[in-house]
Amino acid sequence: PKMKEDNCLHAALICLGMLYYSHAITTEKLNHTRPSLHGHHEKGKEGQVLHRSKRGWVWNQFFVIEEYTGPDPVLVGRLHSDIDSGDGNIKYILSGEGAGIIFVIDDKSGNIHATKTLDREERAQYTLTAQAVDRNTNRPLEPPSEFIVKVQDINDNPPEFLHENYHANVPERSNVGTSVIQVTASDADDPTYGNSAKLVYSILEGQPYFSVEAQTGIIRTALPNMDREAKEEYHVVIQAKDMGGHMGGLSGTTKVTITLTDVNDNPPKFPQSVYQMSVSEAAVPGEEVGRVKAKDPDIGENGLVAYSIIDGDGMDMFEISTDYETQEGVVKLKKLLDFETKKSYSLKVEAANVHIDPKFISNGPFKDTVTVKISVEDADEPPVFLKPSYIFEVQENAASGTVVGKVHAKDPDAANSAIRYSIDRHTDLERYFIINAEDGNIKTVKALDREEIAWHNISVFAVEVHKQHQEAKVPVAIKVVDVNDNAPKFAAAYEAFVCENARSNQQFITISADDKDDSANGPRFIFSLPPEIIHNPNFTLRDNRDNTASVLVRREGFSRQKQDLYLLPIVISDGGLPPMSSTNTLTIRVCGCDSNGSLLSCNAEAYILNAGLSTGALIAILACIVILLVIVVLFVTLKRQKKEPLIVFEEEDVRENIITYDDEGGGEEDTEAFDIATLQNPDGINGFIPRKDIKPEYQYMPRPGLRPAPNSVDVDDFINTRIQEADNDPTAPPYDSIQIYGYEGRGSVAGSLSSLESATTDSDLDYDYLQNWGPRFKKLADLYGSKDTFDDDS
Repeated sequence: PKMKEDNCLHAALICLGMLYYSHAITTEKLNHTRPSLHGHHEKGKEGQVLHRSKRGWVWNQFFVIEEYTGPDPVLVGRLHSDIDSGDGNIKYILSGEGAGIIFVIDDKSGNIHATKTLDREERAQYTLTAQAVDRNTNRPLEPPSEFIVKVQDINDNPPEFLHENYHANVPERSNVGTSVIQVTASDADDPTYGNSAKLVYSILEGQPYFSVEAQTGIIRTALPNMDREAKEEYHVVIQAKDMGGHMGGLSGTTKVTITLTDVNDNPPKFPQSVYQMSVSEAAVPGEEVGRVKAKDPDIGENGLVAYSIIDGDGMDMFEISTDYETQEGVVKLKKLLDFETKKSYSLKVEAANVHIDPKFISNGPFKDTVTVKISVEDADEPPVFLKPSYIFEVQENAASGTVVGKVHAKDPDAANSAIRYSIDRHTDLERYFIINAEDGNIKTVKALDREEIAWHNISVFAVEVHKQHQEAKVPVAIKVVDVNDNAPKFAAAYEAFVCENARSNQQFITISADDKDDSANGPRFIFSLPPEIIHNPNFTLRDNRDNTASVLVRREGFSRQKQDLYLLPIVISDGGLPPMSSTNTLTIRVCGCDSNGSLLSCNAEAYILNAGLSTGALIAILACIVILLVIVVLFVTLKRQKKEPLIVFEEEDVRENIITYDDEGGGEEDTEAFDIATLQNPDGINGFIPRKDIKPEYQYMPRPGLRPAPNSVDVDDFINTRIQEADNDPTAPPYDSIQIYGYEGRGSVAGSLSSLESATTDSDLDYDYLQNWGPRFKKLADLYGSKDTFDDDS
């Protein structure tokens, strides 16, 4: 049915267009086409000759209907010049926008046709130029003239909204007529011609909640007290129709989603009137006891609820806070509980909205209350000390077993178990104190020294006798009270200097003192000389009464030659009870000074030396020292280069002696072949053998009876003498570390390292492989070969 209606509508529109076109053609021909007169003269009144000027064609605008779909081209209009006599000598030419493509002209008749379907929405008018020329010579007969072809609009475009879907918000419970949103549609048809672009808005879906203004497209609320909690979202369909909304007009629609925003129009409500909770008496403050929640259907800040305790006997023991993520009231413990004292508590909790909208204050109070009952559960508690910490005092040097103080703890449970005490030994590593396990009395184990440790910080444990896991701990601070048991001493290691030319009563040093005791047993210090030297002829002492004293010269004429060092005893007493004193010795050196009192030298030998050496003499001495050092270095270097290796392979001969000989001699017992003095240390002739590895602190003189004769030829006696000297010398290095001998001696635990006589010893080693090593190892093979081979060779 809808398609049939549209076809009928199109047919009616085409008919109306054709009628309008015919009327326009007739009007153009009658009104806009004028013949031109050339050279005609008319006589006016009173014989005047009127000259009529030449005039070409005159027209206004041509019109052509858009979207024409007929079989033949549409006749737009006809051009005709008043000089056209109809003999065909005049040719009409058309140029401009669309000439020859969209618009064509019959060059003889001047008829203009549109060959293509035109769309006003693409182009509303075309500007063309017409001219009449001579057909044979193309000579212009008329000047060019412009004219406009306007495309006549038809209602071929439906209204279109700017958006396919709209989203809008409006507060819930808004008044009727509250503006929600404005939707706007546009029509591509010509708004100046007819009603093709005249739009009217209407609502297709969304009634009776909303309405729309027909001319503006503004959507408004149509019902009062719309509740978001009942329905939050609405879908509205708006239609825009052209032709003023009349029959035959085209239309377009859009969807509008309208959401009701929340307002605080609902108070919070508890779902129950009483909450039951329980908590152990062992719970610590801050521990959560339970939660309550008041329901508020509002959302966002309108649904925020704050909880508070407004009444009840547990206001001092409990507190409540708000968990804004879950909108719950969290009940927490505020103070420690005691089941034996009170077993239950009652609270009155209020829940109130944080943000209240004054528009809806008439809906009632935006708060609610509930009763919370909390029962305390009994728990096995550890012992509790009567004090959180203890501070005791004890005098230093007090006898072992002195009572320092007493701690006390009790079992808070109804069973009231017995308590046992002990000291945390991690806090009393030196074991200065002990505690009575039953009554908590703390005593000293040994004397205490305040100057060593002024405060002792220990920890005491208290445990139940039958429940060892129930334990309590308390800190105990013990102050060691000072007694005057330390005498004052010099504040520093003083060493005074007095000039030889010092004047009588001249001050040359100020001394002070320190006392390890507390200030009550320390300063003020009193300085004095011992009674036996109070009339010292050389020096005197003056107490400055500010814990310092000055030492003065009593006489003149000190001399380093006679005495360069004086020792002055000074007695220092403190102000304690009883007072303590000590005698300290001040070392005073006599020095040479210039006339201004500046020290020059305090060395006694420097006084008797001649004048200082000249620069040249010093340089000569240094040069000699350098030369001597160079000679020593060269000597040591050469001596090291002359040393022979321990084993020398010379003509395939194997030797173990340090000294190389041309002939073997008679062995170790033959002392005629070499001088035994070469084995002796030159330093040992005088009986002193210096250490080679360290600098000895003192020299050790060996016994005179142990010195060997320089020319002794008995090697065995020589070696034994050396061994005895090394054993009895405390400055000697460890055995065999530096003492090197060319004779091994007898009875060596390690056995002989010599290759001699090896063939006669019993050995488990097989040296037959030496036979395969070539001629260079022939002698070794003969010496270390197997016993059978040795016997055969024999």
